[in-house]
Amino acid sequence: MNSVERSIIRDINLAPQGRLKMDWAWQHMPILSRLRERFLAEKPLAGERVAISLHLEAKTACLAELIRDAGAEVVITGSNPLSTQDDICAALAASGVTVFAKYNPSPEEYHGHLIKTLETRPTLIIDDGGDLVTILHSERPDLLETVKGGCEETTTGILRLISLERFGQLRFPMVAVNDAQCKSLFDNRYGTGQSVWDGINRTTNLVVAGKTVVVAGYGWCGRGVAMRASGLGAKVIVTETNPVKAMEAYMDGYTVMPMIEAAKFGDYFVTTTGNKNVITREHFEVMKDGAILSNAGHFNVEINVEELARMAKNRRVVRKDIEEYVMEDGRKVYLLAEGRLVNLAAGDGHPAEIMDMTFALQALSLLYVHRHHADIGPKVLDVPVEIDEEVARHFLDANGIVIDRLTEEQEQYLNSWKL
Repeated sequence: MNSVERSIIRDINLAPQGRLKMDWAWQHMPILSRLRERFLAEKPLAGERVAISLHLEAKTACLAELIRDAGAEVVITGSNPLSTQDDICAALAASGVTVFAKYNPSPEEYHGHLIKTLETRPTLIIDDGGDLVTILHSERPDLLETVKGGCEETTTGILRLISLERFGQLRFPMVAVNDAQCKSLFDNRYGTGQSVWDGINRTTNLVVAGKTVVVAGYGWCGRGVAMRASGLGAKVIVTETNPVKAMEAYMDGYTVMPMIEAAKFGDYFVTTTGNKNVITREHFEVMKDGAILSNAGHFNVEINVEELARMAKNRRVVRKDIEEYVMEDGRKVYLLAEGRLVNLAAGDGHPAEIMDMTFALQALSLLYVHRHHADIGPKVLDVPVEIDEEVARHFLDANGIVIDRLTEEQEQYLNSWKL
């Protein structure tokens, strides 16, 4: 049975359309292209079966093909029901990757696709949000035996992994790719900052300049969203629970206040915390007429959509990915992409050049786990510094940037306690 026959996808006839998107992404991912040449020659993952759960769009498809070209059998599923693109699924299946994913599946179908991915008994995994790891450690521990380790893409997933490790339940090593410098500083800040506003602007077709944007959370994603909002001409309010991050937002020039106060002023709201119930009934009650709500955290729990629905006397879809909720007093509140990731559910995600770095980190970290899993043991580990720096140097080389190098004398000076 070939990969097309094994796969569960919407329509294999969409493959040519998806291939065009993937070819465009490959043209703008020079780091992955360099790794691809190396992997094709060396086949470092020969004999491995890699299960991937990521947002299934063009850049992710390039990563899947890279892992395939490294010699592995690849099985992939989506990490968000609304970010899966059916033409990409078809193109991947046609290229020899087994795919279990469709756009907007039912909750039961979505979960079933995750289960089917794990039932292929992978030896390595790449996770986004911790779904694969959580299922392995809770519902299907019978599938744990073959797994050597893997990598995690997001803050949310790493929090779940740390919890597993803290309670002594984690069964294999996982690399916290999200915490690498080439991920957090660039993907989370510049990638999220741009793609969130790409998704909001494409979906609403409304001006941002002069409006008030409320950004919940001032981690790297929140920093990026706030920075881009400011660049578009918005007034920015930041809400935070961490006093150091709140101080940083203030020093960066933004207004800082609790969400219950910010809710009165916001025209746009973007949640970036990774936590639940960031915006709830008490906030909906004081929002302006026409407020637009969106989420940039992994799961759709930051905006309490159930409470919003209960409060509304009427609701309707007014535009693709925009649902209007009419309150009892006549105010209208708009929710984008069902409260799911607005940059992927209502857009194409991060720019290709940004994901080029992130997915290079994923591929190289996966190789690291493959080679060293027996020595690492069941724990969450940082991306090795040498991998972070390798990706950075590839990026600089691809962009024609040359930097200084320390002389032997300078290195000795920095490594000595003597003046």
